[in-house]
Amino acid sequence: MNGEAEYMAIQNELKKGISLFDSFEVSALKTVAGVDLAYWKEDDGEYAVCCIVVIDIATHKVIEKKHFSGRIEVPYMPGFLAFRELPLVLKTAELLETKPDIFVFDGNGYLHPRHAGIATHASFYLDKPTFGVAKSYFRVDKQTDYDEPAKEAGSFTDIVIDGEVYGRALRTHRDVRPIFVSVGNHISLETACQLALMLTDKDSHVPVPTRLADLETHVEREKERRKGSK
Repeated sequence: MNGEAEYMAIQNELKKGISLFDSFEVSALKTVAGVDLAYWKEDDGEYAVCCIVVIDIATHKVIEKKHFSGRIEVPYMPGFLAFRELPLVLKTAELLETKPDIFVFDGNGYLHPRHAGIATHASFYLDKPTFGVAKSYFRVDKQTDYDEPAKEAGSFTDIVIDGEVYGRALRTHRDVRPIFVSVGNHISLETACQLALMLTDKDSHVPVPTRLADLETHVEREKERRKGSK
């Protein structure tokens, strides 16, 4: 089993390849994929299912959804979540018939101690622009908090650590709790936030792709649990 030192070395190497600039024109994007995972435990170990939902970026209609489940082989270690989740993410992505223009993860990317959250880490294997949208705040250095954005939709505050912007707290609807947006790769923070707002509808403060992926994980997890109990 690999250890934290080896994982950290991999993250530090990947960090060198991160691009904080757009590799595309927003107007050219047609499809976006939302990615999420859900976990459960059985007597013989821990399992997870990954769900990817591809939607039309203009209409928000679902084009395709796929899932893949399996045993989790890497124990939980703070800051190394990608090593647990990436195998299932890549297996699920391989099932897609549609090749999404961009992936958005329910999680973090650049907002990470080594800028290597799942949204960033996965980008090197998916070969597509990525960004992360988290529902809860990940305190990277255990001390830095975030300032609440103004109450209006579209308001934001940058999350700055040691003078560097790691991500952004973004209000998608008036008076709702913010989401936390961070770059994955090949995208700017400004564009990631623009897309997060474009992809959010009146039904939730979370962008449609990751919200739908989250809902799918609960459905598929229950199916897998029922299989395991037979």
